[in-house]
Amino acid sequence: MRKSATFAIVVLFAINILNFYDRNVAGAVVRPMAKVFVLNDLQIGLLTTAMTLLYGIVGVPLGRVADVWSRKRLLGWGIVVWSLLTASTYFARNYSMILVSRLGVGIGEAACAPTATSWIGDLVPRHKRARILSLFMLGVPIGGAFAYFFSGPILGHYPLDTGWRIAMVAAAAPAVLLIPALFASYEPVRGATETVQETTTSASMWSVLKIPTLLWIIASGALLNFNMYAIGTFMPAMLARIHRVDDRTANIDTGILYILGGVLGGLAGGWIGDHIIHRRQNGRMMAAALISLVGVPFAYYGAIQGPGHLMAAVLLWTIAYGALNTYYGLVYSSIQDIVAPTQRGATMALYFMVMYIGGASWAGVVTGGLSDHYARVSAGVGPITETARALGLQKAMLAIPIVSIALAFVLYMGSRTILSDITKRQEAALAARV
Repeated sequence: MRKSATFAIVVLFAINILNFYDRNVAGAVVRPMAKVFVLNDLQIGLLTTAMTLLYGIVGVPLGRVADVWSRKRLLGWGIVVWSLLTASTYFARNYSMILVSRLGVGIGEAACAPTATSWIGDLVPRHKRARILSLFMLGVPIGGAFAYFFSGPILGHYPLDTGWRIAMVAAAAPAVLLIPALFASYEPVRGATETVQETTTSASMWSVLKIPTLLWIIASGALLNFNMYAIGTFMPAMLARIHRVDDRTANIDTGILYILGGVLGGLAGGWIGDHIIHRRQNGRMMAAALISLVGVPFAYYGAIQGPGHLMAAVLLWTIAYGALNTYYGLVYSSIQDIVAPTQRGATMALYFMVMYIGGASWAGVVTGGLSDHYARVSAGVGPITETARALGLQKAMLAIPIVSIALAFVLYMGSRTILSDITKRQEAALAARV
């Protein structure tokens, strides 16, 4: 691989780490923030819902822009917007100001994934994409882990209403270095690594929805993101409530499961994806379905662990989270197998629109709403105690293994259609050359 391509991939990877650091930092500081502004779990979940709804809507036009304009400039402006809005939370004086700042983060971050994945598709050939895309998507667990690792000590060092504000500013600071690095990176022409050049650019961005496998993949993205955002929003709170540890310990333990499960799962997904494709053209989708199913019991038993079993809970959730993270290398590379280079930015934007509006945006309000409901049931006619809130959130998190079963089924259905869709794309590419 050319040095210029390697540098660009490293920079995009670092940007994705910052992307998910800034996205997860609100979950890392949620307990002190909730205490200051007296928030319930539904209000906490709404912060995620509002951000991801706007993210999904704005991402569609930005994905189309990524197919026709400079991906470097589009991503650079996105970083500026989401970093400034993350840092602006320092000045929040009420819940509404926090909500507005998270909406701004959603707008800026909507430029990242469609732009970067399209860019990577033009930097590396097909047989290496699963590994490179899985490395890029390690930004999800590593960025999340950084949010918890770095925010935890900050929360422990400063007073209640100061620590979470400083943690938000710290999350935005790396943008100062990453923006110049981005503009120094190599951006190839679209389709640069394809063995058969595809020149069709006139098709509507919505035409990709005629690809059967893509519809299954889009549905799988919504299910995956429900689980990922339920974990990211409520895992520190669940560990703190059920296992009766302080915010610093809960954040560090969450960071551990993110970094171990996420990195190992992401690397495994990339390795499996690039090896299995030589034996089975639908192997990536089949592997993603099987691994999703394997993670179900680990999520279930991780959720039901009671007080005194913190280590067991973290270990089980680490494996469950790792299984979910294999998805990225396996499925994102499958998308690029069935979609032409000139439509990848728009395709990823459509995918992310459903992924976030249909999945992530519901994770916060559904999990938070269930948690509040079960807490009220546990409390009975009396006041809602911390014990009741712990039991409520514990029951709410059982939605994760249930959704994982549905995810496995949808991925399996996609594996049954991808062979014909790969063939159709190859035939269309050859016809375009004639």
